[in-house]
Amino acid sequence: MTEKIVFNIDGQTGRIDKILADFMTGTSRSQIQAWIKDGNLMVNDKAVKSNYKVQDGDLLELTIPEPEQINVTPEDIDLDVIYEDDALLVVNKPSGMVVHPSKGHLSGTLVNGLLFHVNSLSDGTANIRPGIVHRIDMDTSGLLVVAKTNEAHQKLAEQLENHTMERAYLALVHGVIPHEDGTIDAPIARMMIDRKKRTVADGGKKAVTHFEVIERFRDFTLLKLRLETGRTHQIRVHMKYIGHPVAGDPMYGPAETLSGHGQYLHAATLGFIHPTTGEKMHFEAPLPDFYSEKLAELRKN
Repeated sequence: MTEKIVFNIDGQTGRIDKILADFMTGTSRSQIQAWIKDGNLMVNDKAVKSNYKVQDGDLLELTIPEPEQINVTPEDIDLDVIYEDDALLVVNKPSGMVVHPSKGHLSGTLVNGLLFHVNSLSDGTANIRPGIVHRIDMDTSGLLVVAKTNEAHQKLAEQLENHTMERAYLALVHGVIPHEDGTIDAPIARMMIDRKKRTVADGGKKAVTHFEVIERFRDFTLLKLRLETGRTHQIRVHMKYIGHPVAGDPMYGPAETLSGHGQYLHAATLGFIHPTTGEKMHFEAPLPDFYSEKLAELRKN
């Protein structure tokens, strides 16, 4: 059953998501941002974004949707935890693992494993996403930071929003890229004919990807990519857009591509400011064996 909260702004100023988080004790700011993104907040009968600055006299109406009815069961899954403390942990996710449960993936996800191994996780943005600050695709391997507390979650989410969290990927792409580096600045939107896919389109959300060439092969190029923004499928969409789709990508790549364990995309580097200590944290994860073996094969050819 949905719930509606209506109240007036009286003398307060600042971002709407922060105002609501202060008002709704026990609800994370990231959860509120997710509700706003889904169009559940009206200010003076108009939808607004999370960065809307409230004004004295504004009338807010927030609709809290009924939680998704998916039971998340703890499962004894072998997780590659490369760092852990009282506030967070950093996990090296294998290719083929889904980050959180959904109607098509009710078990075997990272969240199922986390619930078994970790005593406490943040609320996340939904009951099926405890601890999840950011996601990577099922067939992408690599580093994720997971929050144990709501305070840690919020501070890490702010670093994502402010583009201060360091994230670098290694991608093997089709074709030989002649120049040494480049930047793709192209907005990304959901496709109208296939809502699961994204595309570069006018009116989409700003998306910026920086890349540099690491190694060239006869028909492929190994790239290091840094995300300035974090749109769904951003690297995969941007690489297709410039004519160099990620090898093994079942959604955006060509029919004839490299076989393996999904797309050759690996979240190799993760850096952030620790939400409790203020320390600069930096982590690197080596390529999965199947990825390294494919590169060795390409070098021989």
